Amino acid sequence: MQHKRPTLDDVAQAAGVSRATVSRVINGNPRVAADVREQVDRAVERLGYRPDPVARALARGHGDVVELIVIDDEPTCFGTNPYYGRVVAGIVDGLRQSDAQMRVHVVGQADAPRLLDRIAHTVSAGAILVNVPPALAAAFHAICPRVVSMSRTEPPVPSIVPDNTTGAYEAVRLLHRNGRKRIAVVPGPAHNSDAADRRAGYLAAVRDAGLDPISGDAGWFSRESGAATTRQLLATHPDLDALFVACDLMASGALQVLAAAGRRVPQDVAVIGFDDSLIATCTTPPLTTVRQPVEEMAAAATRALVAGEVGSGWHTTFPATLTVRDSSG
Repeated sequence: MQHKRPTLDDVAQAAGVSRATVSRVINGNPRVAADVREQVDRAVERLGYRPDPVARALARGHGDVVELIVIDDEPTCFGTNPYYGRVVAGIVDGLRQSDAQMRVHVVGQADAPRLLDRIAHTVSAGAILVNVPPALAAAFHAICPRVVSMSRTEPPVPSIVPDNTTGAYEAVRLLHRNGRKRIAVVPGPAHNSDAADRRAGYLAAVRDAGLDPISGDAGWFSRESGAATTRQLLATHPDLDALFVACDLMASGALQVLAAAGRRVPQDVAVIGFDDSLIATCTTPPLTTVRQPVEEMAAAATRALVAGEVGSGWHTTFPATLTVRDSSG
């Protein structure tokens, strides 16, 4: 990433005023005392601060902006993955008591470093990161500390996450209490910290139950990936009697494959997902799943950014709880 250039916060600190006062001076608000305006102007000149024209125009008309940055190589991801819609709903809720707005960026892996670098230098209220790898999140944070990752990342980077490990552990414990002995995991992406923590919870639970772990290949948070991994597991472990699946979207694919293979759920194979999204109530049978409160987490991150409460190392964990339906037996 490029060398850090002066931000509104730098100007505010140099001038001895609030960030909001700096923003009002730069945007020509007349309700600023002349001596304060002069202080800010001197700090701007001394630091060489240059406001971003797009952010400045937005600030004039609509207040600050919370940037939602999603890395996903699937162009239609917002239409196929309910997780993103839940994040957006949470951000909208978190903005209700402010005049800030939301701006959404969806970018593929290849173009992500350039986009993140540009946004890091022009952020106003702050940024929320989804599916951003730890190294990129850390580089963003080094330039702009007003950021929250929606998954576990490098320690200095602020984050807000569900208790993935405990949620997965409790899911596998339920399967074992229901008499399941051959419990397999349909894991998510190997590089994703949420998926890694859910797999860690699965492994801890099967170990504590005295069972052998059975794992499919790492996949992606998609229906197709869940289906492909379930086919692989049925071929290599035909005696499996339960699946813990890393997300509900993957679980919907797993249920389709089980039905096509003549495996009854939950009589032959019990299934538990993770998310408690709308999908969980629409499958046949309805899906037992671990609820992660996505909307609440996104709203809390948004409110903290708008209020200026996010600092280096800021971290919040939300509980992940089981929602029991028919698929777990």
